[in-house]
Formats: sequence, C-alpha cells, structure tokens
Amino acid sequence: MSEITAPALTPKDFATDQEVRWCPGCGDYSILAQVQKIMPGLGIPKENIVIISGIGCSSRFPYYMNTYGMHSIHGRATAIASGLKATRPELSVWIVTGDGDGLSIGGNHTIHLLRRNFDVNVMLFNNQIYGLTKGQYSPTSEENKVTKSTPYGSIDHPFNPLALAMGADATFIARSMDRDPKHLQEALIRSHKHKGASFLEIYQNCNIFNDGAFEVFTEKASKPDNTLFLEHGKPLVFGAKQDKGIKLDGFKPVIVDLNEGASTADLWVHDERDFYKAQILVRMFDDPRVEGHLPRPFGVFYETDRACYEDVMQLQIEDVMAKGKGNLDKLLRGKETWTIA
Repeated sequence: MSEITAPALTPKDFATDQEVRWCPGCGDYSILAQVQKIMPGLGIPKENIVIISGIGCSSRFPYYMNTYGMHSIHGRATAIASGLKATRPELSVWIVTGDGDGLSIGGNHTIHLLRRNFDVNVMLFNNQIYGLTKGQYSPTSEENKVTKSTPYGSIDHPFNPLALAMGADATFIARSMDRDPKHLQEALIRSHKHKGASFLEIYQNCNIFNDGAFEVFTEKASKPDNTLFLEHGKPLVFGAKQDKGIKLDGFKPVIVDLNEGASTADLWVHDERDFYKAQILVRMFDDPRVEGHLPRPFGVFYETDRACYEDVMQLQIEDVMAKGKGNLDKLLRGKETWTIA
C-alpha cells in the first residue's frame, strides 16, 4: 500500500476567515504576512503550532493565524507559553508581544523566560508607543517624547530591548523591521531554527500614534546610511555605496571611510557567537538625529547553545522516577512536621 502524504501547505493555509482589525497602514499587516509566508517552509503541521499573545494591538495576532493560539492577559504571554512548552515540548510555540506588553507589565516574565531558555520564539513588536490605549508613551519611547500621558515630554530613559535580552542571558538575539519583508522572513526562520529562547525585536510602525518613528531606518533615501545589516563572517560595511565600515578602536566602534585609505581588512568581522562583541553591538543605539551617530544594526546579534528548561525538567523527572522517589503524597507532606499540643 502506498504511503499517503499530506498536501503541501501554502501561506493561505495559515490565514483565517477573521477580519483583520488593525488600522489601515499599520506595520502589523506586514509582520502577519511574513509569518504566514514562512510557516509552510518550516515543515510543522498546523496543529503543532501555537501562537500566544498578551494585550495590545499586536496581540490580536492569534485570531489571524490558522493554528492553535491564545489571546492571553497583559504581560503574561511569556508565562503561559512557558507552562505550555513545559508540558507539551513537541509544540512550536510563538509569543507575540509589544514594547508595552513585554517590557512594562510583562518585563519580569520576559527576562525570566529568556534566562530559563525555553525553546520558544518571542516576537516583540516595537512601535515605541502604546497604540491600543491611544498613544501614551511606552518603555521604549525616546526621551522628551510628547504624548497624551507626557504632554511636556517624557523624562523616562527608554529601554534598549536587545541590551535587556543580553542581560537576561538570552541565547538568540536579533532585530528586523516591518518594512523589509525579505530580511524579516530570514530573521523569523533563524528564530525558528534556534534551539532555545529566541528574542526577535521587530521595528513596527504605528501610523496613527507614532508615525515615522523608524523612518530613518526604513526609507530608501536614509536607510543605507543609517542601517547596518549583520552577516556572520562578513565585515561590518554600510552606506549607499557600501563604502563605509565599522572598526574597533579598543572596545569602541568607529566609522571609517573605505574611499579614504581604510581597507575591509581593517574592519570588524561579525561573529554571532562572540558574546563580548555582541554586548557592544546591542549598545550601538545612538540617536539617529545626532551628527556622527553610528548606524543601527539589524540581523542576528548573538546566538549560543544552552540546555532548554523543558528538556532539563524532563530529565529530572525521569531521574526521580527511576530512583523510586516519585511519591507525590510524601513530597507534599515535606520533611518537617509540628505537633500541636
């Protein structure tokens, strides 16, 4: 008897019949499209894919993906995803969150997910604003940002999401943007391939409450001189004519002009496994409005191997059971008792 094979999936197989309710022009549309495009190529049955979100504009994502999913509670998507992955490690779990959801009320959950290293994929949509609640400043809003909740300008110092992820010992850290579909697709595929917690920050334009926040990195005229696309094993080169480079002066990155005597041999060569240089890369977070600023890096900053929480947990359970110590009643009673006279 011939073996029956499942039909090949297409992006349309991952779209639902739900009306997409984002503002026209929102960057979320592009992100949704790229996720749906890469999903068929992952070779995972739809029933083994789960999208979990918190609260925010981005968190409507599960409604539009024809997979299993859950629209959970504010900031807690990471906690819910952790529980799911611990009990169903065979599933491909994707977390959709935003700069407010994942870095404000959900900040603690985010860092603990990363340090525990569950094998899940975090997509953090960063639009530097609270969009769902109509335009208050967020943890990533720049200083002096004028919003409905900061009418005289924000006095908060903003989070650098990738630096935060490095500090939490994330094993995969990357950045992409909504307006570069090819690059975003590649970043999503790399996130999926990583064994461990992948943290992908996606610059996402909110055209209603923070339009143009990342314009300098996305528009054709300004993009070449303000973005640095990282490629493993290749020198850090950028510019409209690819004639600018980055080299290290000690631990300090500096811009050199390849037309004025500098050579590509002098440049910093990107190594995704270099923990110490990754610390410098994530700190290349200059204000693009300031003269002489460094370009903003995009791509995979860092990747390393570390045991995943769910795997170690399963090994521990198997070890305890093999030694005959798996007595729940005894465990609950504990080792200390009190006699009440």
